[in-house]
Amino acid sequence: MWDTAPPVFELDAVDVWAHGPGGRTDMLVGVDWTVREGQRWALLGHNGAGKSTILALAGALRFPGSGSVTVLGKRLGKVDIRELRAEVGAVNAAQRIPEHLTITDYVLTGASGTVQPLYGRYGPAEQARARELIGLLGLERLAEREIQVCSQGERGRARIARALMPDPRLLLLDEPANALDLPSREELLAAIDLLTRQYPQLTLVIVTHHLEELPTSVTHALLLREGSAVAAGPVAEVMTDANLSACFGIPLSVRGEDGRWAARLVRRGRDVA
Repeated sequence: MWDTAPPVFELDAVDVWAHGPGGRTDMLVGVDWTVREGQRWALLGHNGAGKSTILALAGALRFPGSGSVTVLGKRLGKVDIRELRAEVGAVNAAQRIPEHLTITDYVLTGASGTVQPLYGRYGPAEQARARELIGLLGLERLAEREIQVCSQGERGRARIARALMPDPRLLLLDEPANALDLPSREELLAAIDLLTRQYPQLTLVIVTHHLEELPTSVTHALLLREGSAVAAGPVAEVMTDANLSACFGIPLSVRGEDGRWAARLVRRGRDVA
């Protein structure tokens, strides 16, 4: 099914670099990657591996140094970037939320792409869409609560609801479970799983440092190390001891159960928590 679905995001021999006082720094090196409609990809690697750079390309926030990047069938450099960005939903846990807004008001800003609400632009359709997403993300009882008294987990789910307001085909989640306590993390992951069941054609790319923060709905994984791809493909084929050890540069033992994943350090023939 996925092999014949249309591509949503494509990298073809992509290099990205930056210049600084120490000279050139390679951020991505010869990366080829195709994400197809309905796939849910985990993007894994150590700090500086290139994960954020790939998300920036997918969100049309930067251009490659060489090679080609195609997002939603449109090649970067040959399309109106502002229009393309409006078709991609992006969520960053570090994104600031105006704390005086209610959950509903904040989610509605996703329809206008603004920091503050533009109430004159939100008609019955936008109001209904916001209510639907707030309910889907398990926030209905908090709909009129101000952000400033919401937990980090509740804010994380509100960010996702806001990003979905324009009904994007591609959703990018950058460490959505970062700094969440265990109950909040599990509620967030359950909400993501419910979301993918409700919208099976929605394509998802989720970045994390920790395997435990991946929802069960992940179907594929891309492993990065120092800007290059270590492995890419169906999650069960990619999440092996050898691949994860090569990705993170330490000997790891990887376990998967009921769609959830965990990794432990291997030392002297034994797993170490």
